[in-house]
Amino acid sequence: MTLKKNIIALRQKKAQVQMGGGKKAIEKQAAMGKMTARARILYLLDVNSFHEYDLFVEHEERNFGMDTKELAGDGVITGTGTINGAPVCIYAQDFTVMGGSLGLKHARKITKIMDHALKMKVPCIGINDSGGARIQEGIGALAGYGEIFYRNTMASGVIPQISVILGPCAGGAVYSPALTDFVFVVENISKMFITGPNVIETVLGEKISQEDLGGARVHAEITGNAHFYAQTEIECMNQIKELVNLLPHSNEKKAAKITPKKPTFGKNLENIIPADPKQPYDVREIIFALTDESKFLEVQELWAPNIVIGFGRMEGETVGFVANQPMYLAGVLDCDASDKAARFIRFCDAFNIPIITLEDMPGYLPGVDQEHAGVIRHGAKMLYAYSEATVPKITVILRKAYGGGYIAMNSRHLGADFMFAWPSAEIAVMGPEGAANIIFRKEIMEAEDQDAMRQQKVEEYIEKFANPFVAASKGYIDAVIEPKETRELILHGLEVSKNKDDYRPKKKHGVPPF
Repeated sequence: MTLKKNIIALRQKKAQVQMGGGKKAIEKQAAMGKMTARARILYLLDVNSFHEYDLFVEHEERNFGMDTKELAGDGVITGTGTINGAPVCIYAQDFTVMGGSLGLKHARKITKIMDHALKMKVPCIGINDSGGARIQEGIGALAGYGEIFYRNTMASGVIPQISVILGPCAGGAVYSPALTDFVFVVENISKMFITGPNVIETVLGEKISQEDLGGARVHAEITGNAHFYAQTEIECMNQIKELVNLLPHSNEKKAAKITPKKPTFGKNLENIIPADPKQPYDVREIIFALTDESKFLEVQELWAPNIVIGFGRMEGETVGFVANQPMYLAGVLDCDASDKAARFIRFCDAFNIPIITLEDMPGYLPGVDQEHAGVIRHGAKMLYAYSEATVPKITVILRKAYGGGYIAMNSRHLGADFMFAWPSAEIAVMGPEGAANIIFRKEIMEAEDQDAMRQQKVEEYIEKFANPFVAASKGYIDAVIEPKETRELILHGLEVSKNKDDYRPKKKHGVPPF
């Protein structure tokens, strides 16, 4: 056979395999409102940048009628490409091929591209759309999952790992996304659960829908397993592009710097926080007033909204924000908020992203429910994460900073490099009202007008203790600043700490309060 004929034969075979499960299966995928695996990759990556590998890999199972089945690419597409010019490794499970089920060769294709990503120090993106383990392959499928989980763990903190749930992801398969850095879900398409509704109904007698059990909204709002939520696949792909643009290729690099831009947010910082300290406001407005072009990519927006985390740019460089949100639960820390922030802090630290903390919170959420849920253990995760982090850490106290919450939100005592406070800051062991009721209890009880005396003592406590100048006098605050100075001082702090070298004792690793 001549070379020309070989080339023609190659093109025909490639075209056949690239059709996945065939025309009917593709039509069925479309009827479910889902893009094909190949279309997803091609939309996400830059035009003509995708290079596919292992297209002709086939399964080796010969039992249960599998010897006669030709599974195109063994149900998964793998390769490399670029997103806005940045190289990535990618795989996408193909639901049109035997439900995207995972067998040993399917898994080996995934682990091969994961190994490639780790070796080349580039992000790895996995698109999950699978019915789960391929039952016909038995232990081979389970081995495949285990090998994927191992590589997720080895790559953790070395390269960014992104999981996209665009179909079912059930059973053991859910643990790979859980081990990655960011999980994306889409309404009415994404499904994640350990055991399906049928199993629950059989074992527990409870009738429950797939959507209620593990739909996109459930994981974005209730479980916290998902970091980004979208209404459509296209919106989801655009979210991924935005995230990748903000991240470094690996832990050996910093995120690429782009042309600096000024904030475009309309409000002045001085006008965002209400005069009444009991009134809430949206802390994201503070972030918008600080970031380039007032852009902010919020992470886990729907889960534990009493704390806000996410990425923005300042003078063209990526920074991470951790901010109490007074709009929800007065911005207190609880179990979920502590977990949310701690994990984000550790991600930023692993990938050389400076952390900006905006503090306005009255402490940890009290109550029997939180105590029983382990708020002590969960709250300690934030203390650990901030203390462990060696990237530049800058804190601005906006308003309330009470008790253990003051310490937990990247205080000087946990290693903050720069500590600033607005004149509105109230730094104390507890709120003025509660403190006055305890300290001046006798005077209040003996007064003819107890309400007037209480108010007098509250104001006295604020003047003597609950203000930024006491902390500043002890050197715990570097400067009490006007709100309009905030961006300038943060930028200066980032510039000064570019070459920061923070000593840590030699050890294999710490033992955080998981």
